[in-house]
Amino acid sequence: MSAPPAKPELPTEEKAILDALSAKLADRAKVVFSKRSRIKLSVSADTLVEVAKFARDELHFDQCANVTGTDFPKDKQIEVTYHLGSIDGAGLRRVILAVSCRVPSSAPELPSLIELYPSVNFHEREQAEMLGIIFKGHPNLSRLLLPEDWSDIPPMLKAYRLPGRLESE
Repeated sequence: MSAPPAKPELPTEEKAILDALSAKLADRAKVVFSKRSRIKLSVSADTLVEVAKFARDELHFDQCANVTGTDFPKDKQIEVTYHLGSIDGAGLRRVILAVSCRVPSSAPELPSLIELYPSVNFHEREQAEMLGIIFKGHPNLSRLLLPEDWSDIPPMLKAYRLPGRLESE
């Protein structure tokens, strides 16, 4: 029986990011996976701002390209992931640092990252509207995509059913 193939060696930039994360944040940021051009971290709501600030100020991830949300109804949680990139960090332009945080579906609250990354403005508004997440400190969580008279649950929650559809569809 042969040994499993060796895991490919990470490029220098990814290694440096992982070393810095480990040294500075220790157990406050768990590495979910790391591979060429992609690193995903899992953090608690309490440490989200600290990790994002470290990523911006020390690791030079100077932009937030996207914010996504996923409903996990079996776990009764919603996960929000910030996809951070670097424009000015010469060796970092190809690397995406995904910082994810899970919150309970019953109390979906996270601190806003708008003070650190102004580009999250519309992304956080979209996640607030589509998944019902409350971003504390965001200056304007007004409607963005849904009609003003929307009164149903957030449409990206798995519990949402399109009106007029049968349960079996």
